[in-house]
Amino acid sequence: MTSPLEAGVSRLGNVLVPVEDMDGAIAFYSGALGLAVRFRDGDRFAALDGGGVTVALVGAAERVAGDVTAPSYRVADVALAVRELTGAGAEVVQGPERGPHEVRAVLRDPSGNVLVLYAPL
Repeated sequence: MTSPLEAGVSRLGNVLVPVEDMDGAIAFYSGALGLAVRFRDGDRFAALDGGGVTVALVGAAERVAGDVTAPSYRVADVALAVRELTGAGAEVVQGPERGPHEVRAVLRDPSGNVLVLYAPL
């Protein structure tokens, strides 16, 4: 068993959900499921309260993980976390790079699953 990241995963912060129609997706997730909208950035991104984890609706401009639903982990240092995870068998897909609200990187775990690491600016 490997040790936890020195880069400090503080929590599962978001689950990124790609959407085609932000208004329709917000209507579904907030109206039908009852999740409160906490933040919206036009058609790029909307953060909904998922009860301890943010359900992050992502439009085309913010689909850093592509067209798949992906967990997004908040870390203290994205570059360090990327180095540690690639040393443990992960593959870098994108980044680290500065996004509009955070520094982020997209990786694939050893099984090929997409995950995102981020640190707020």
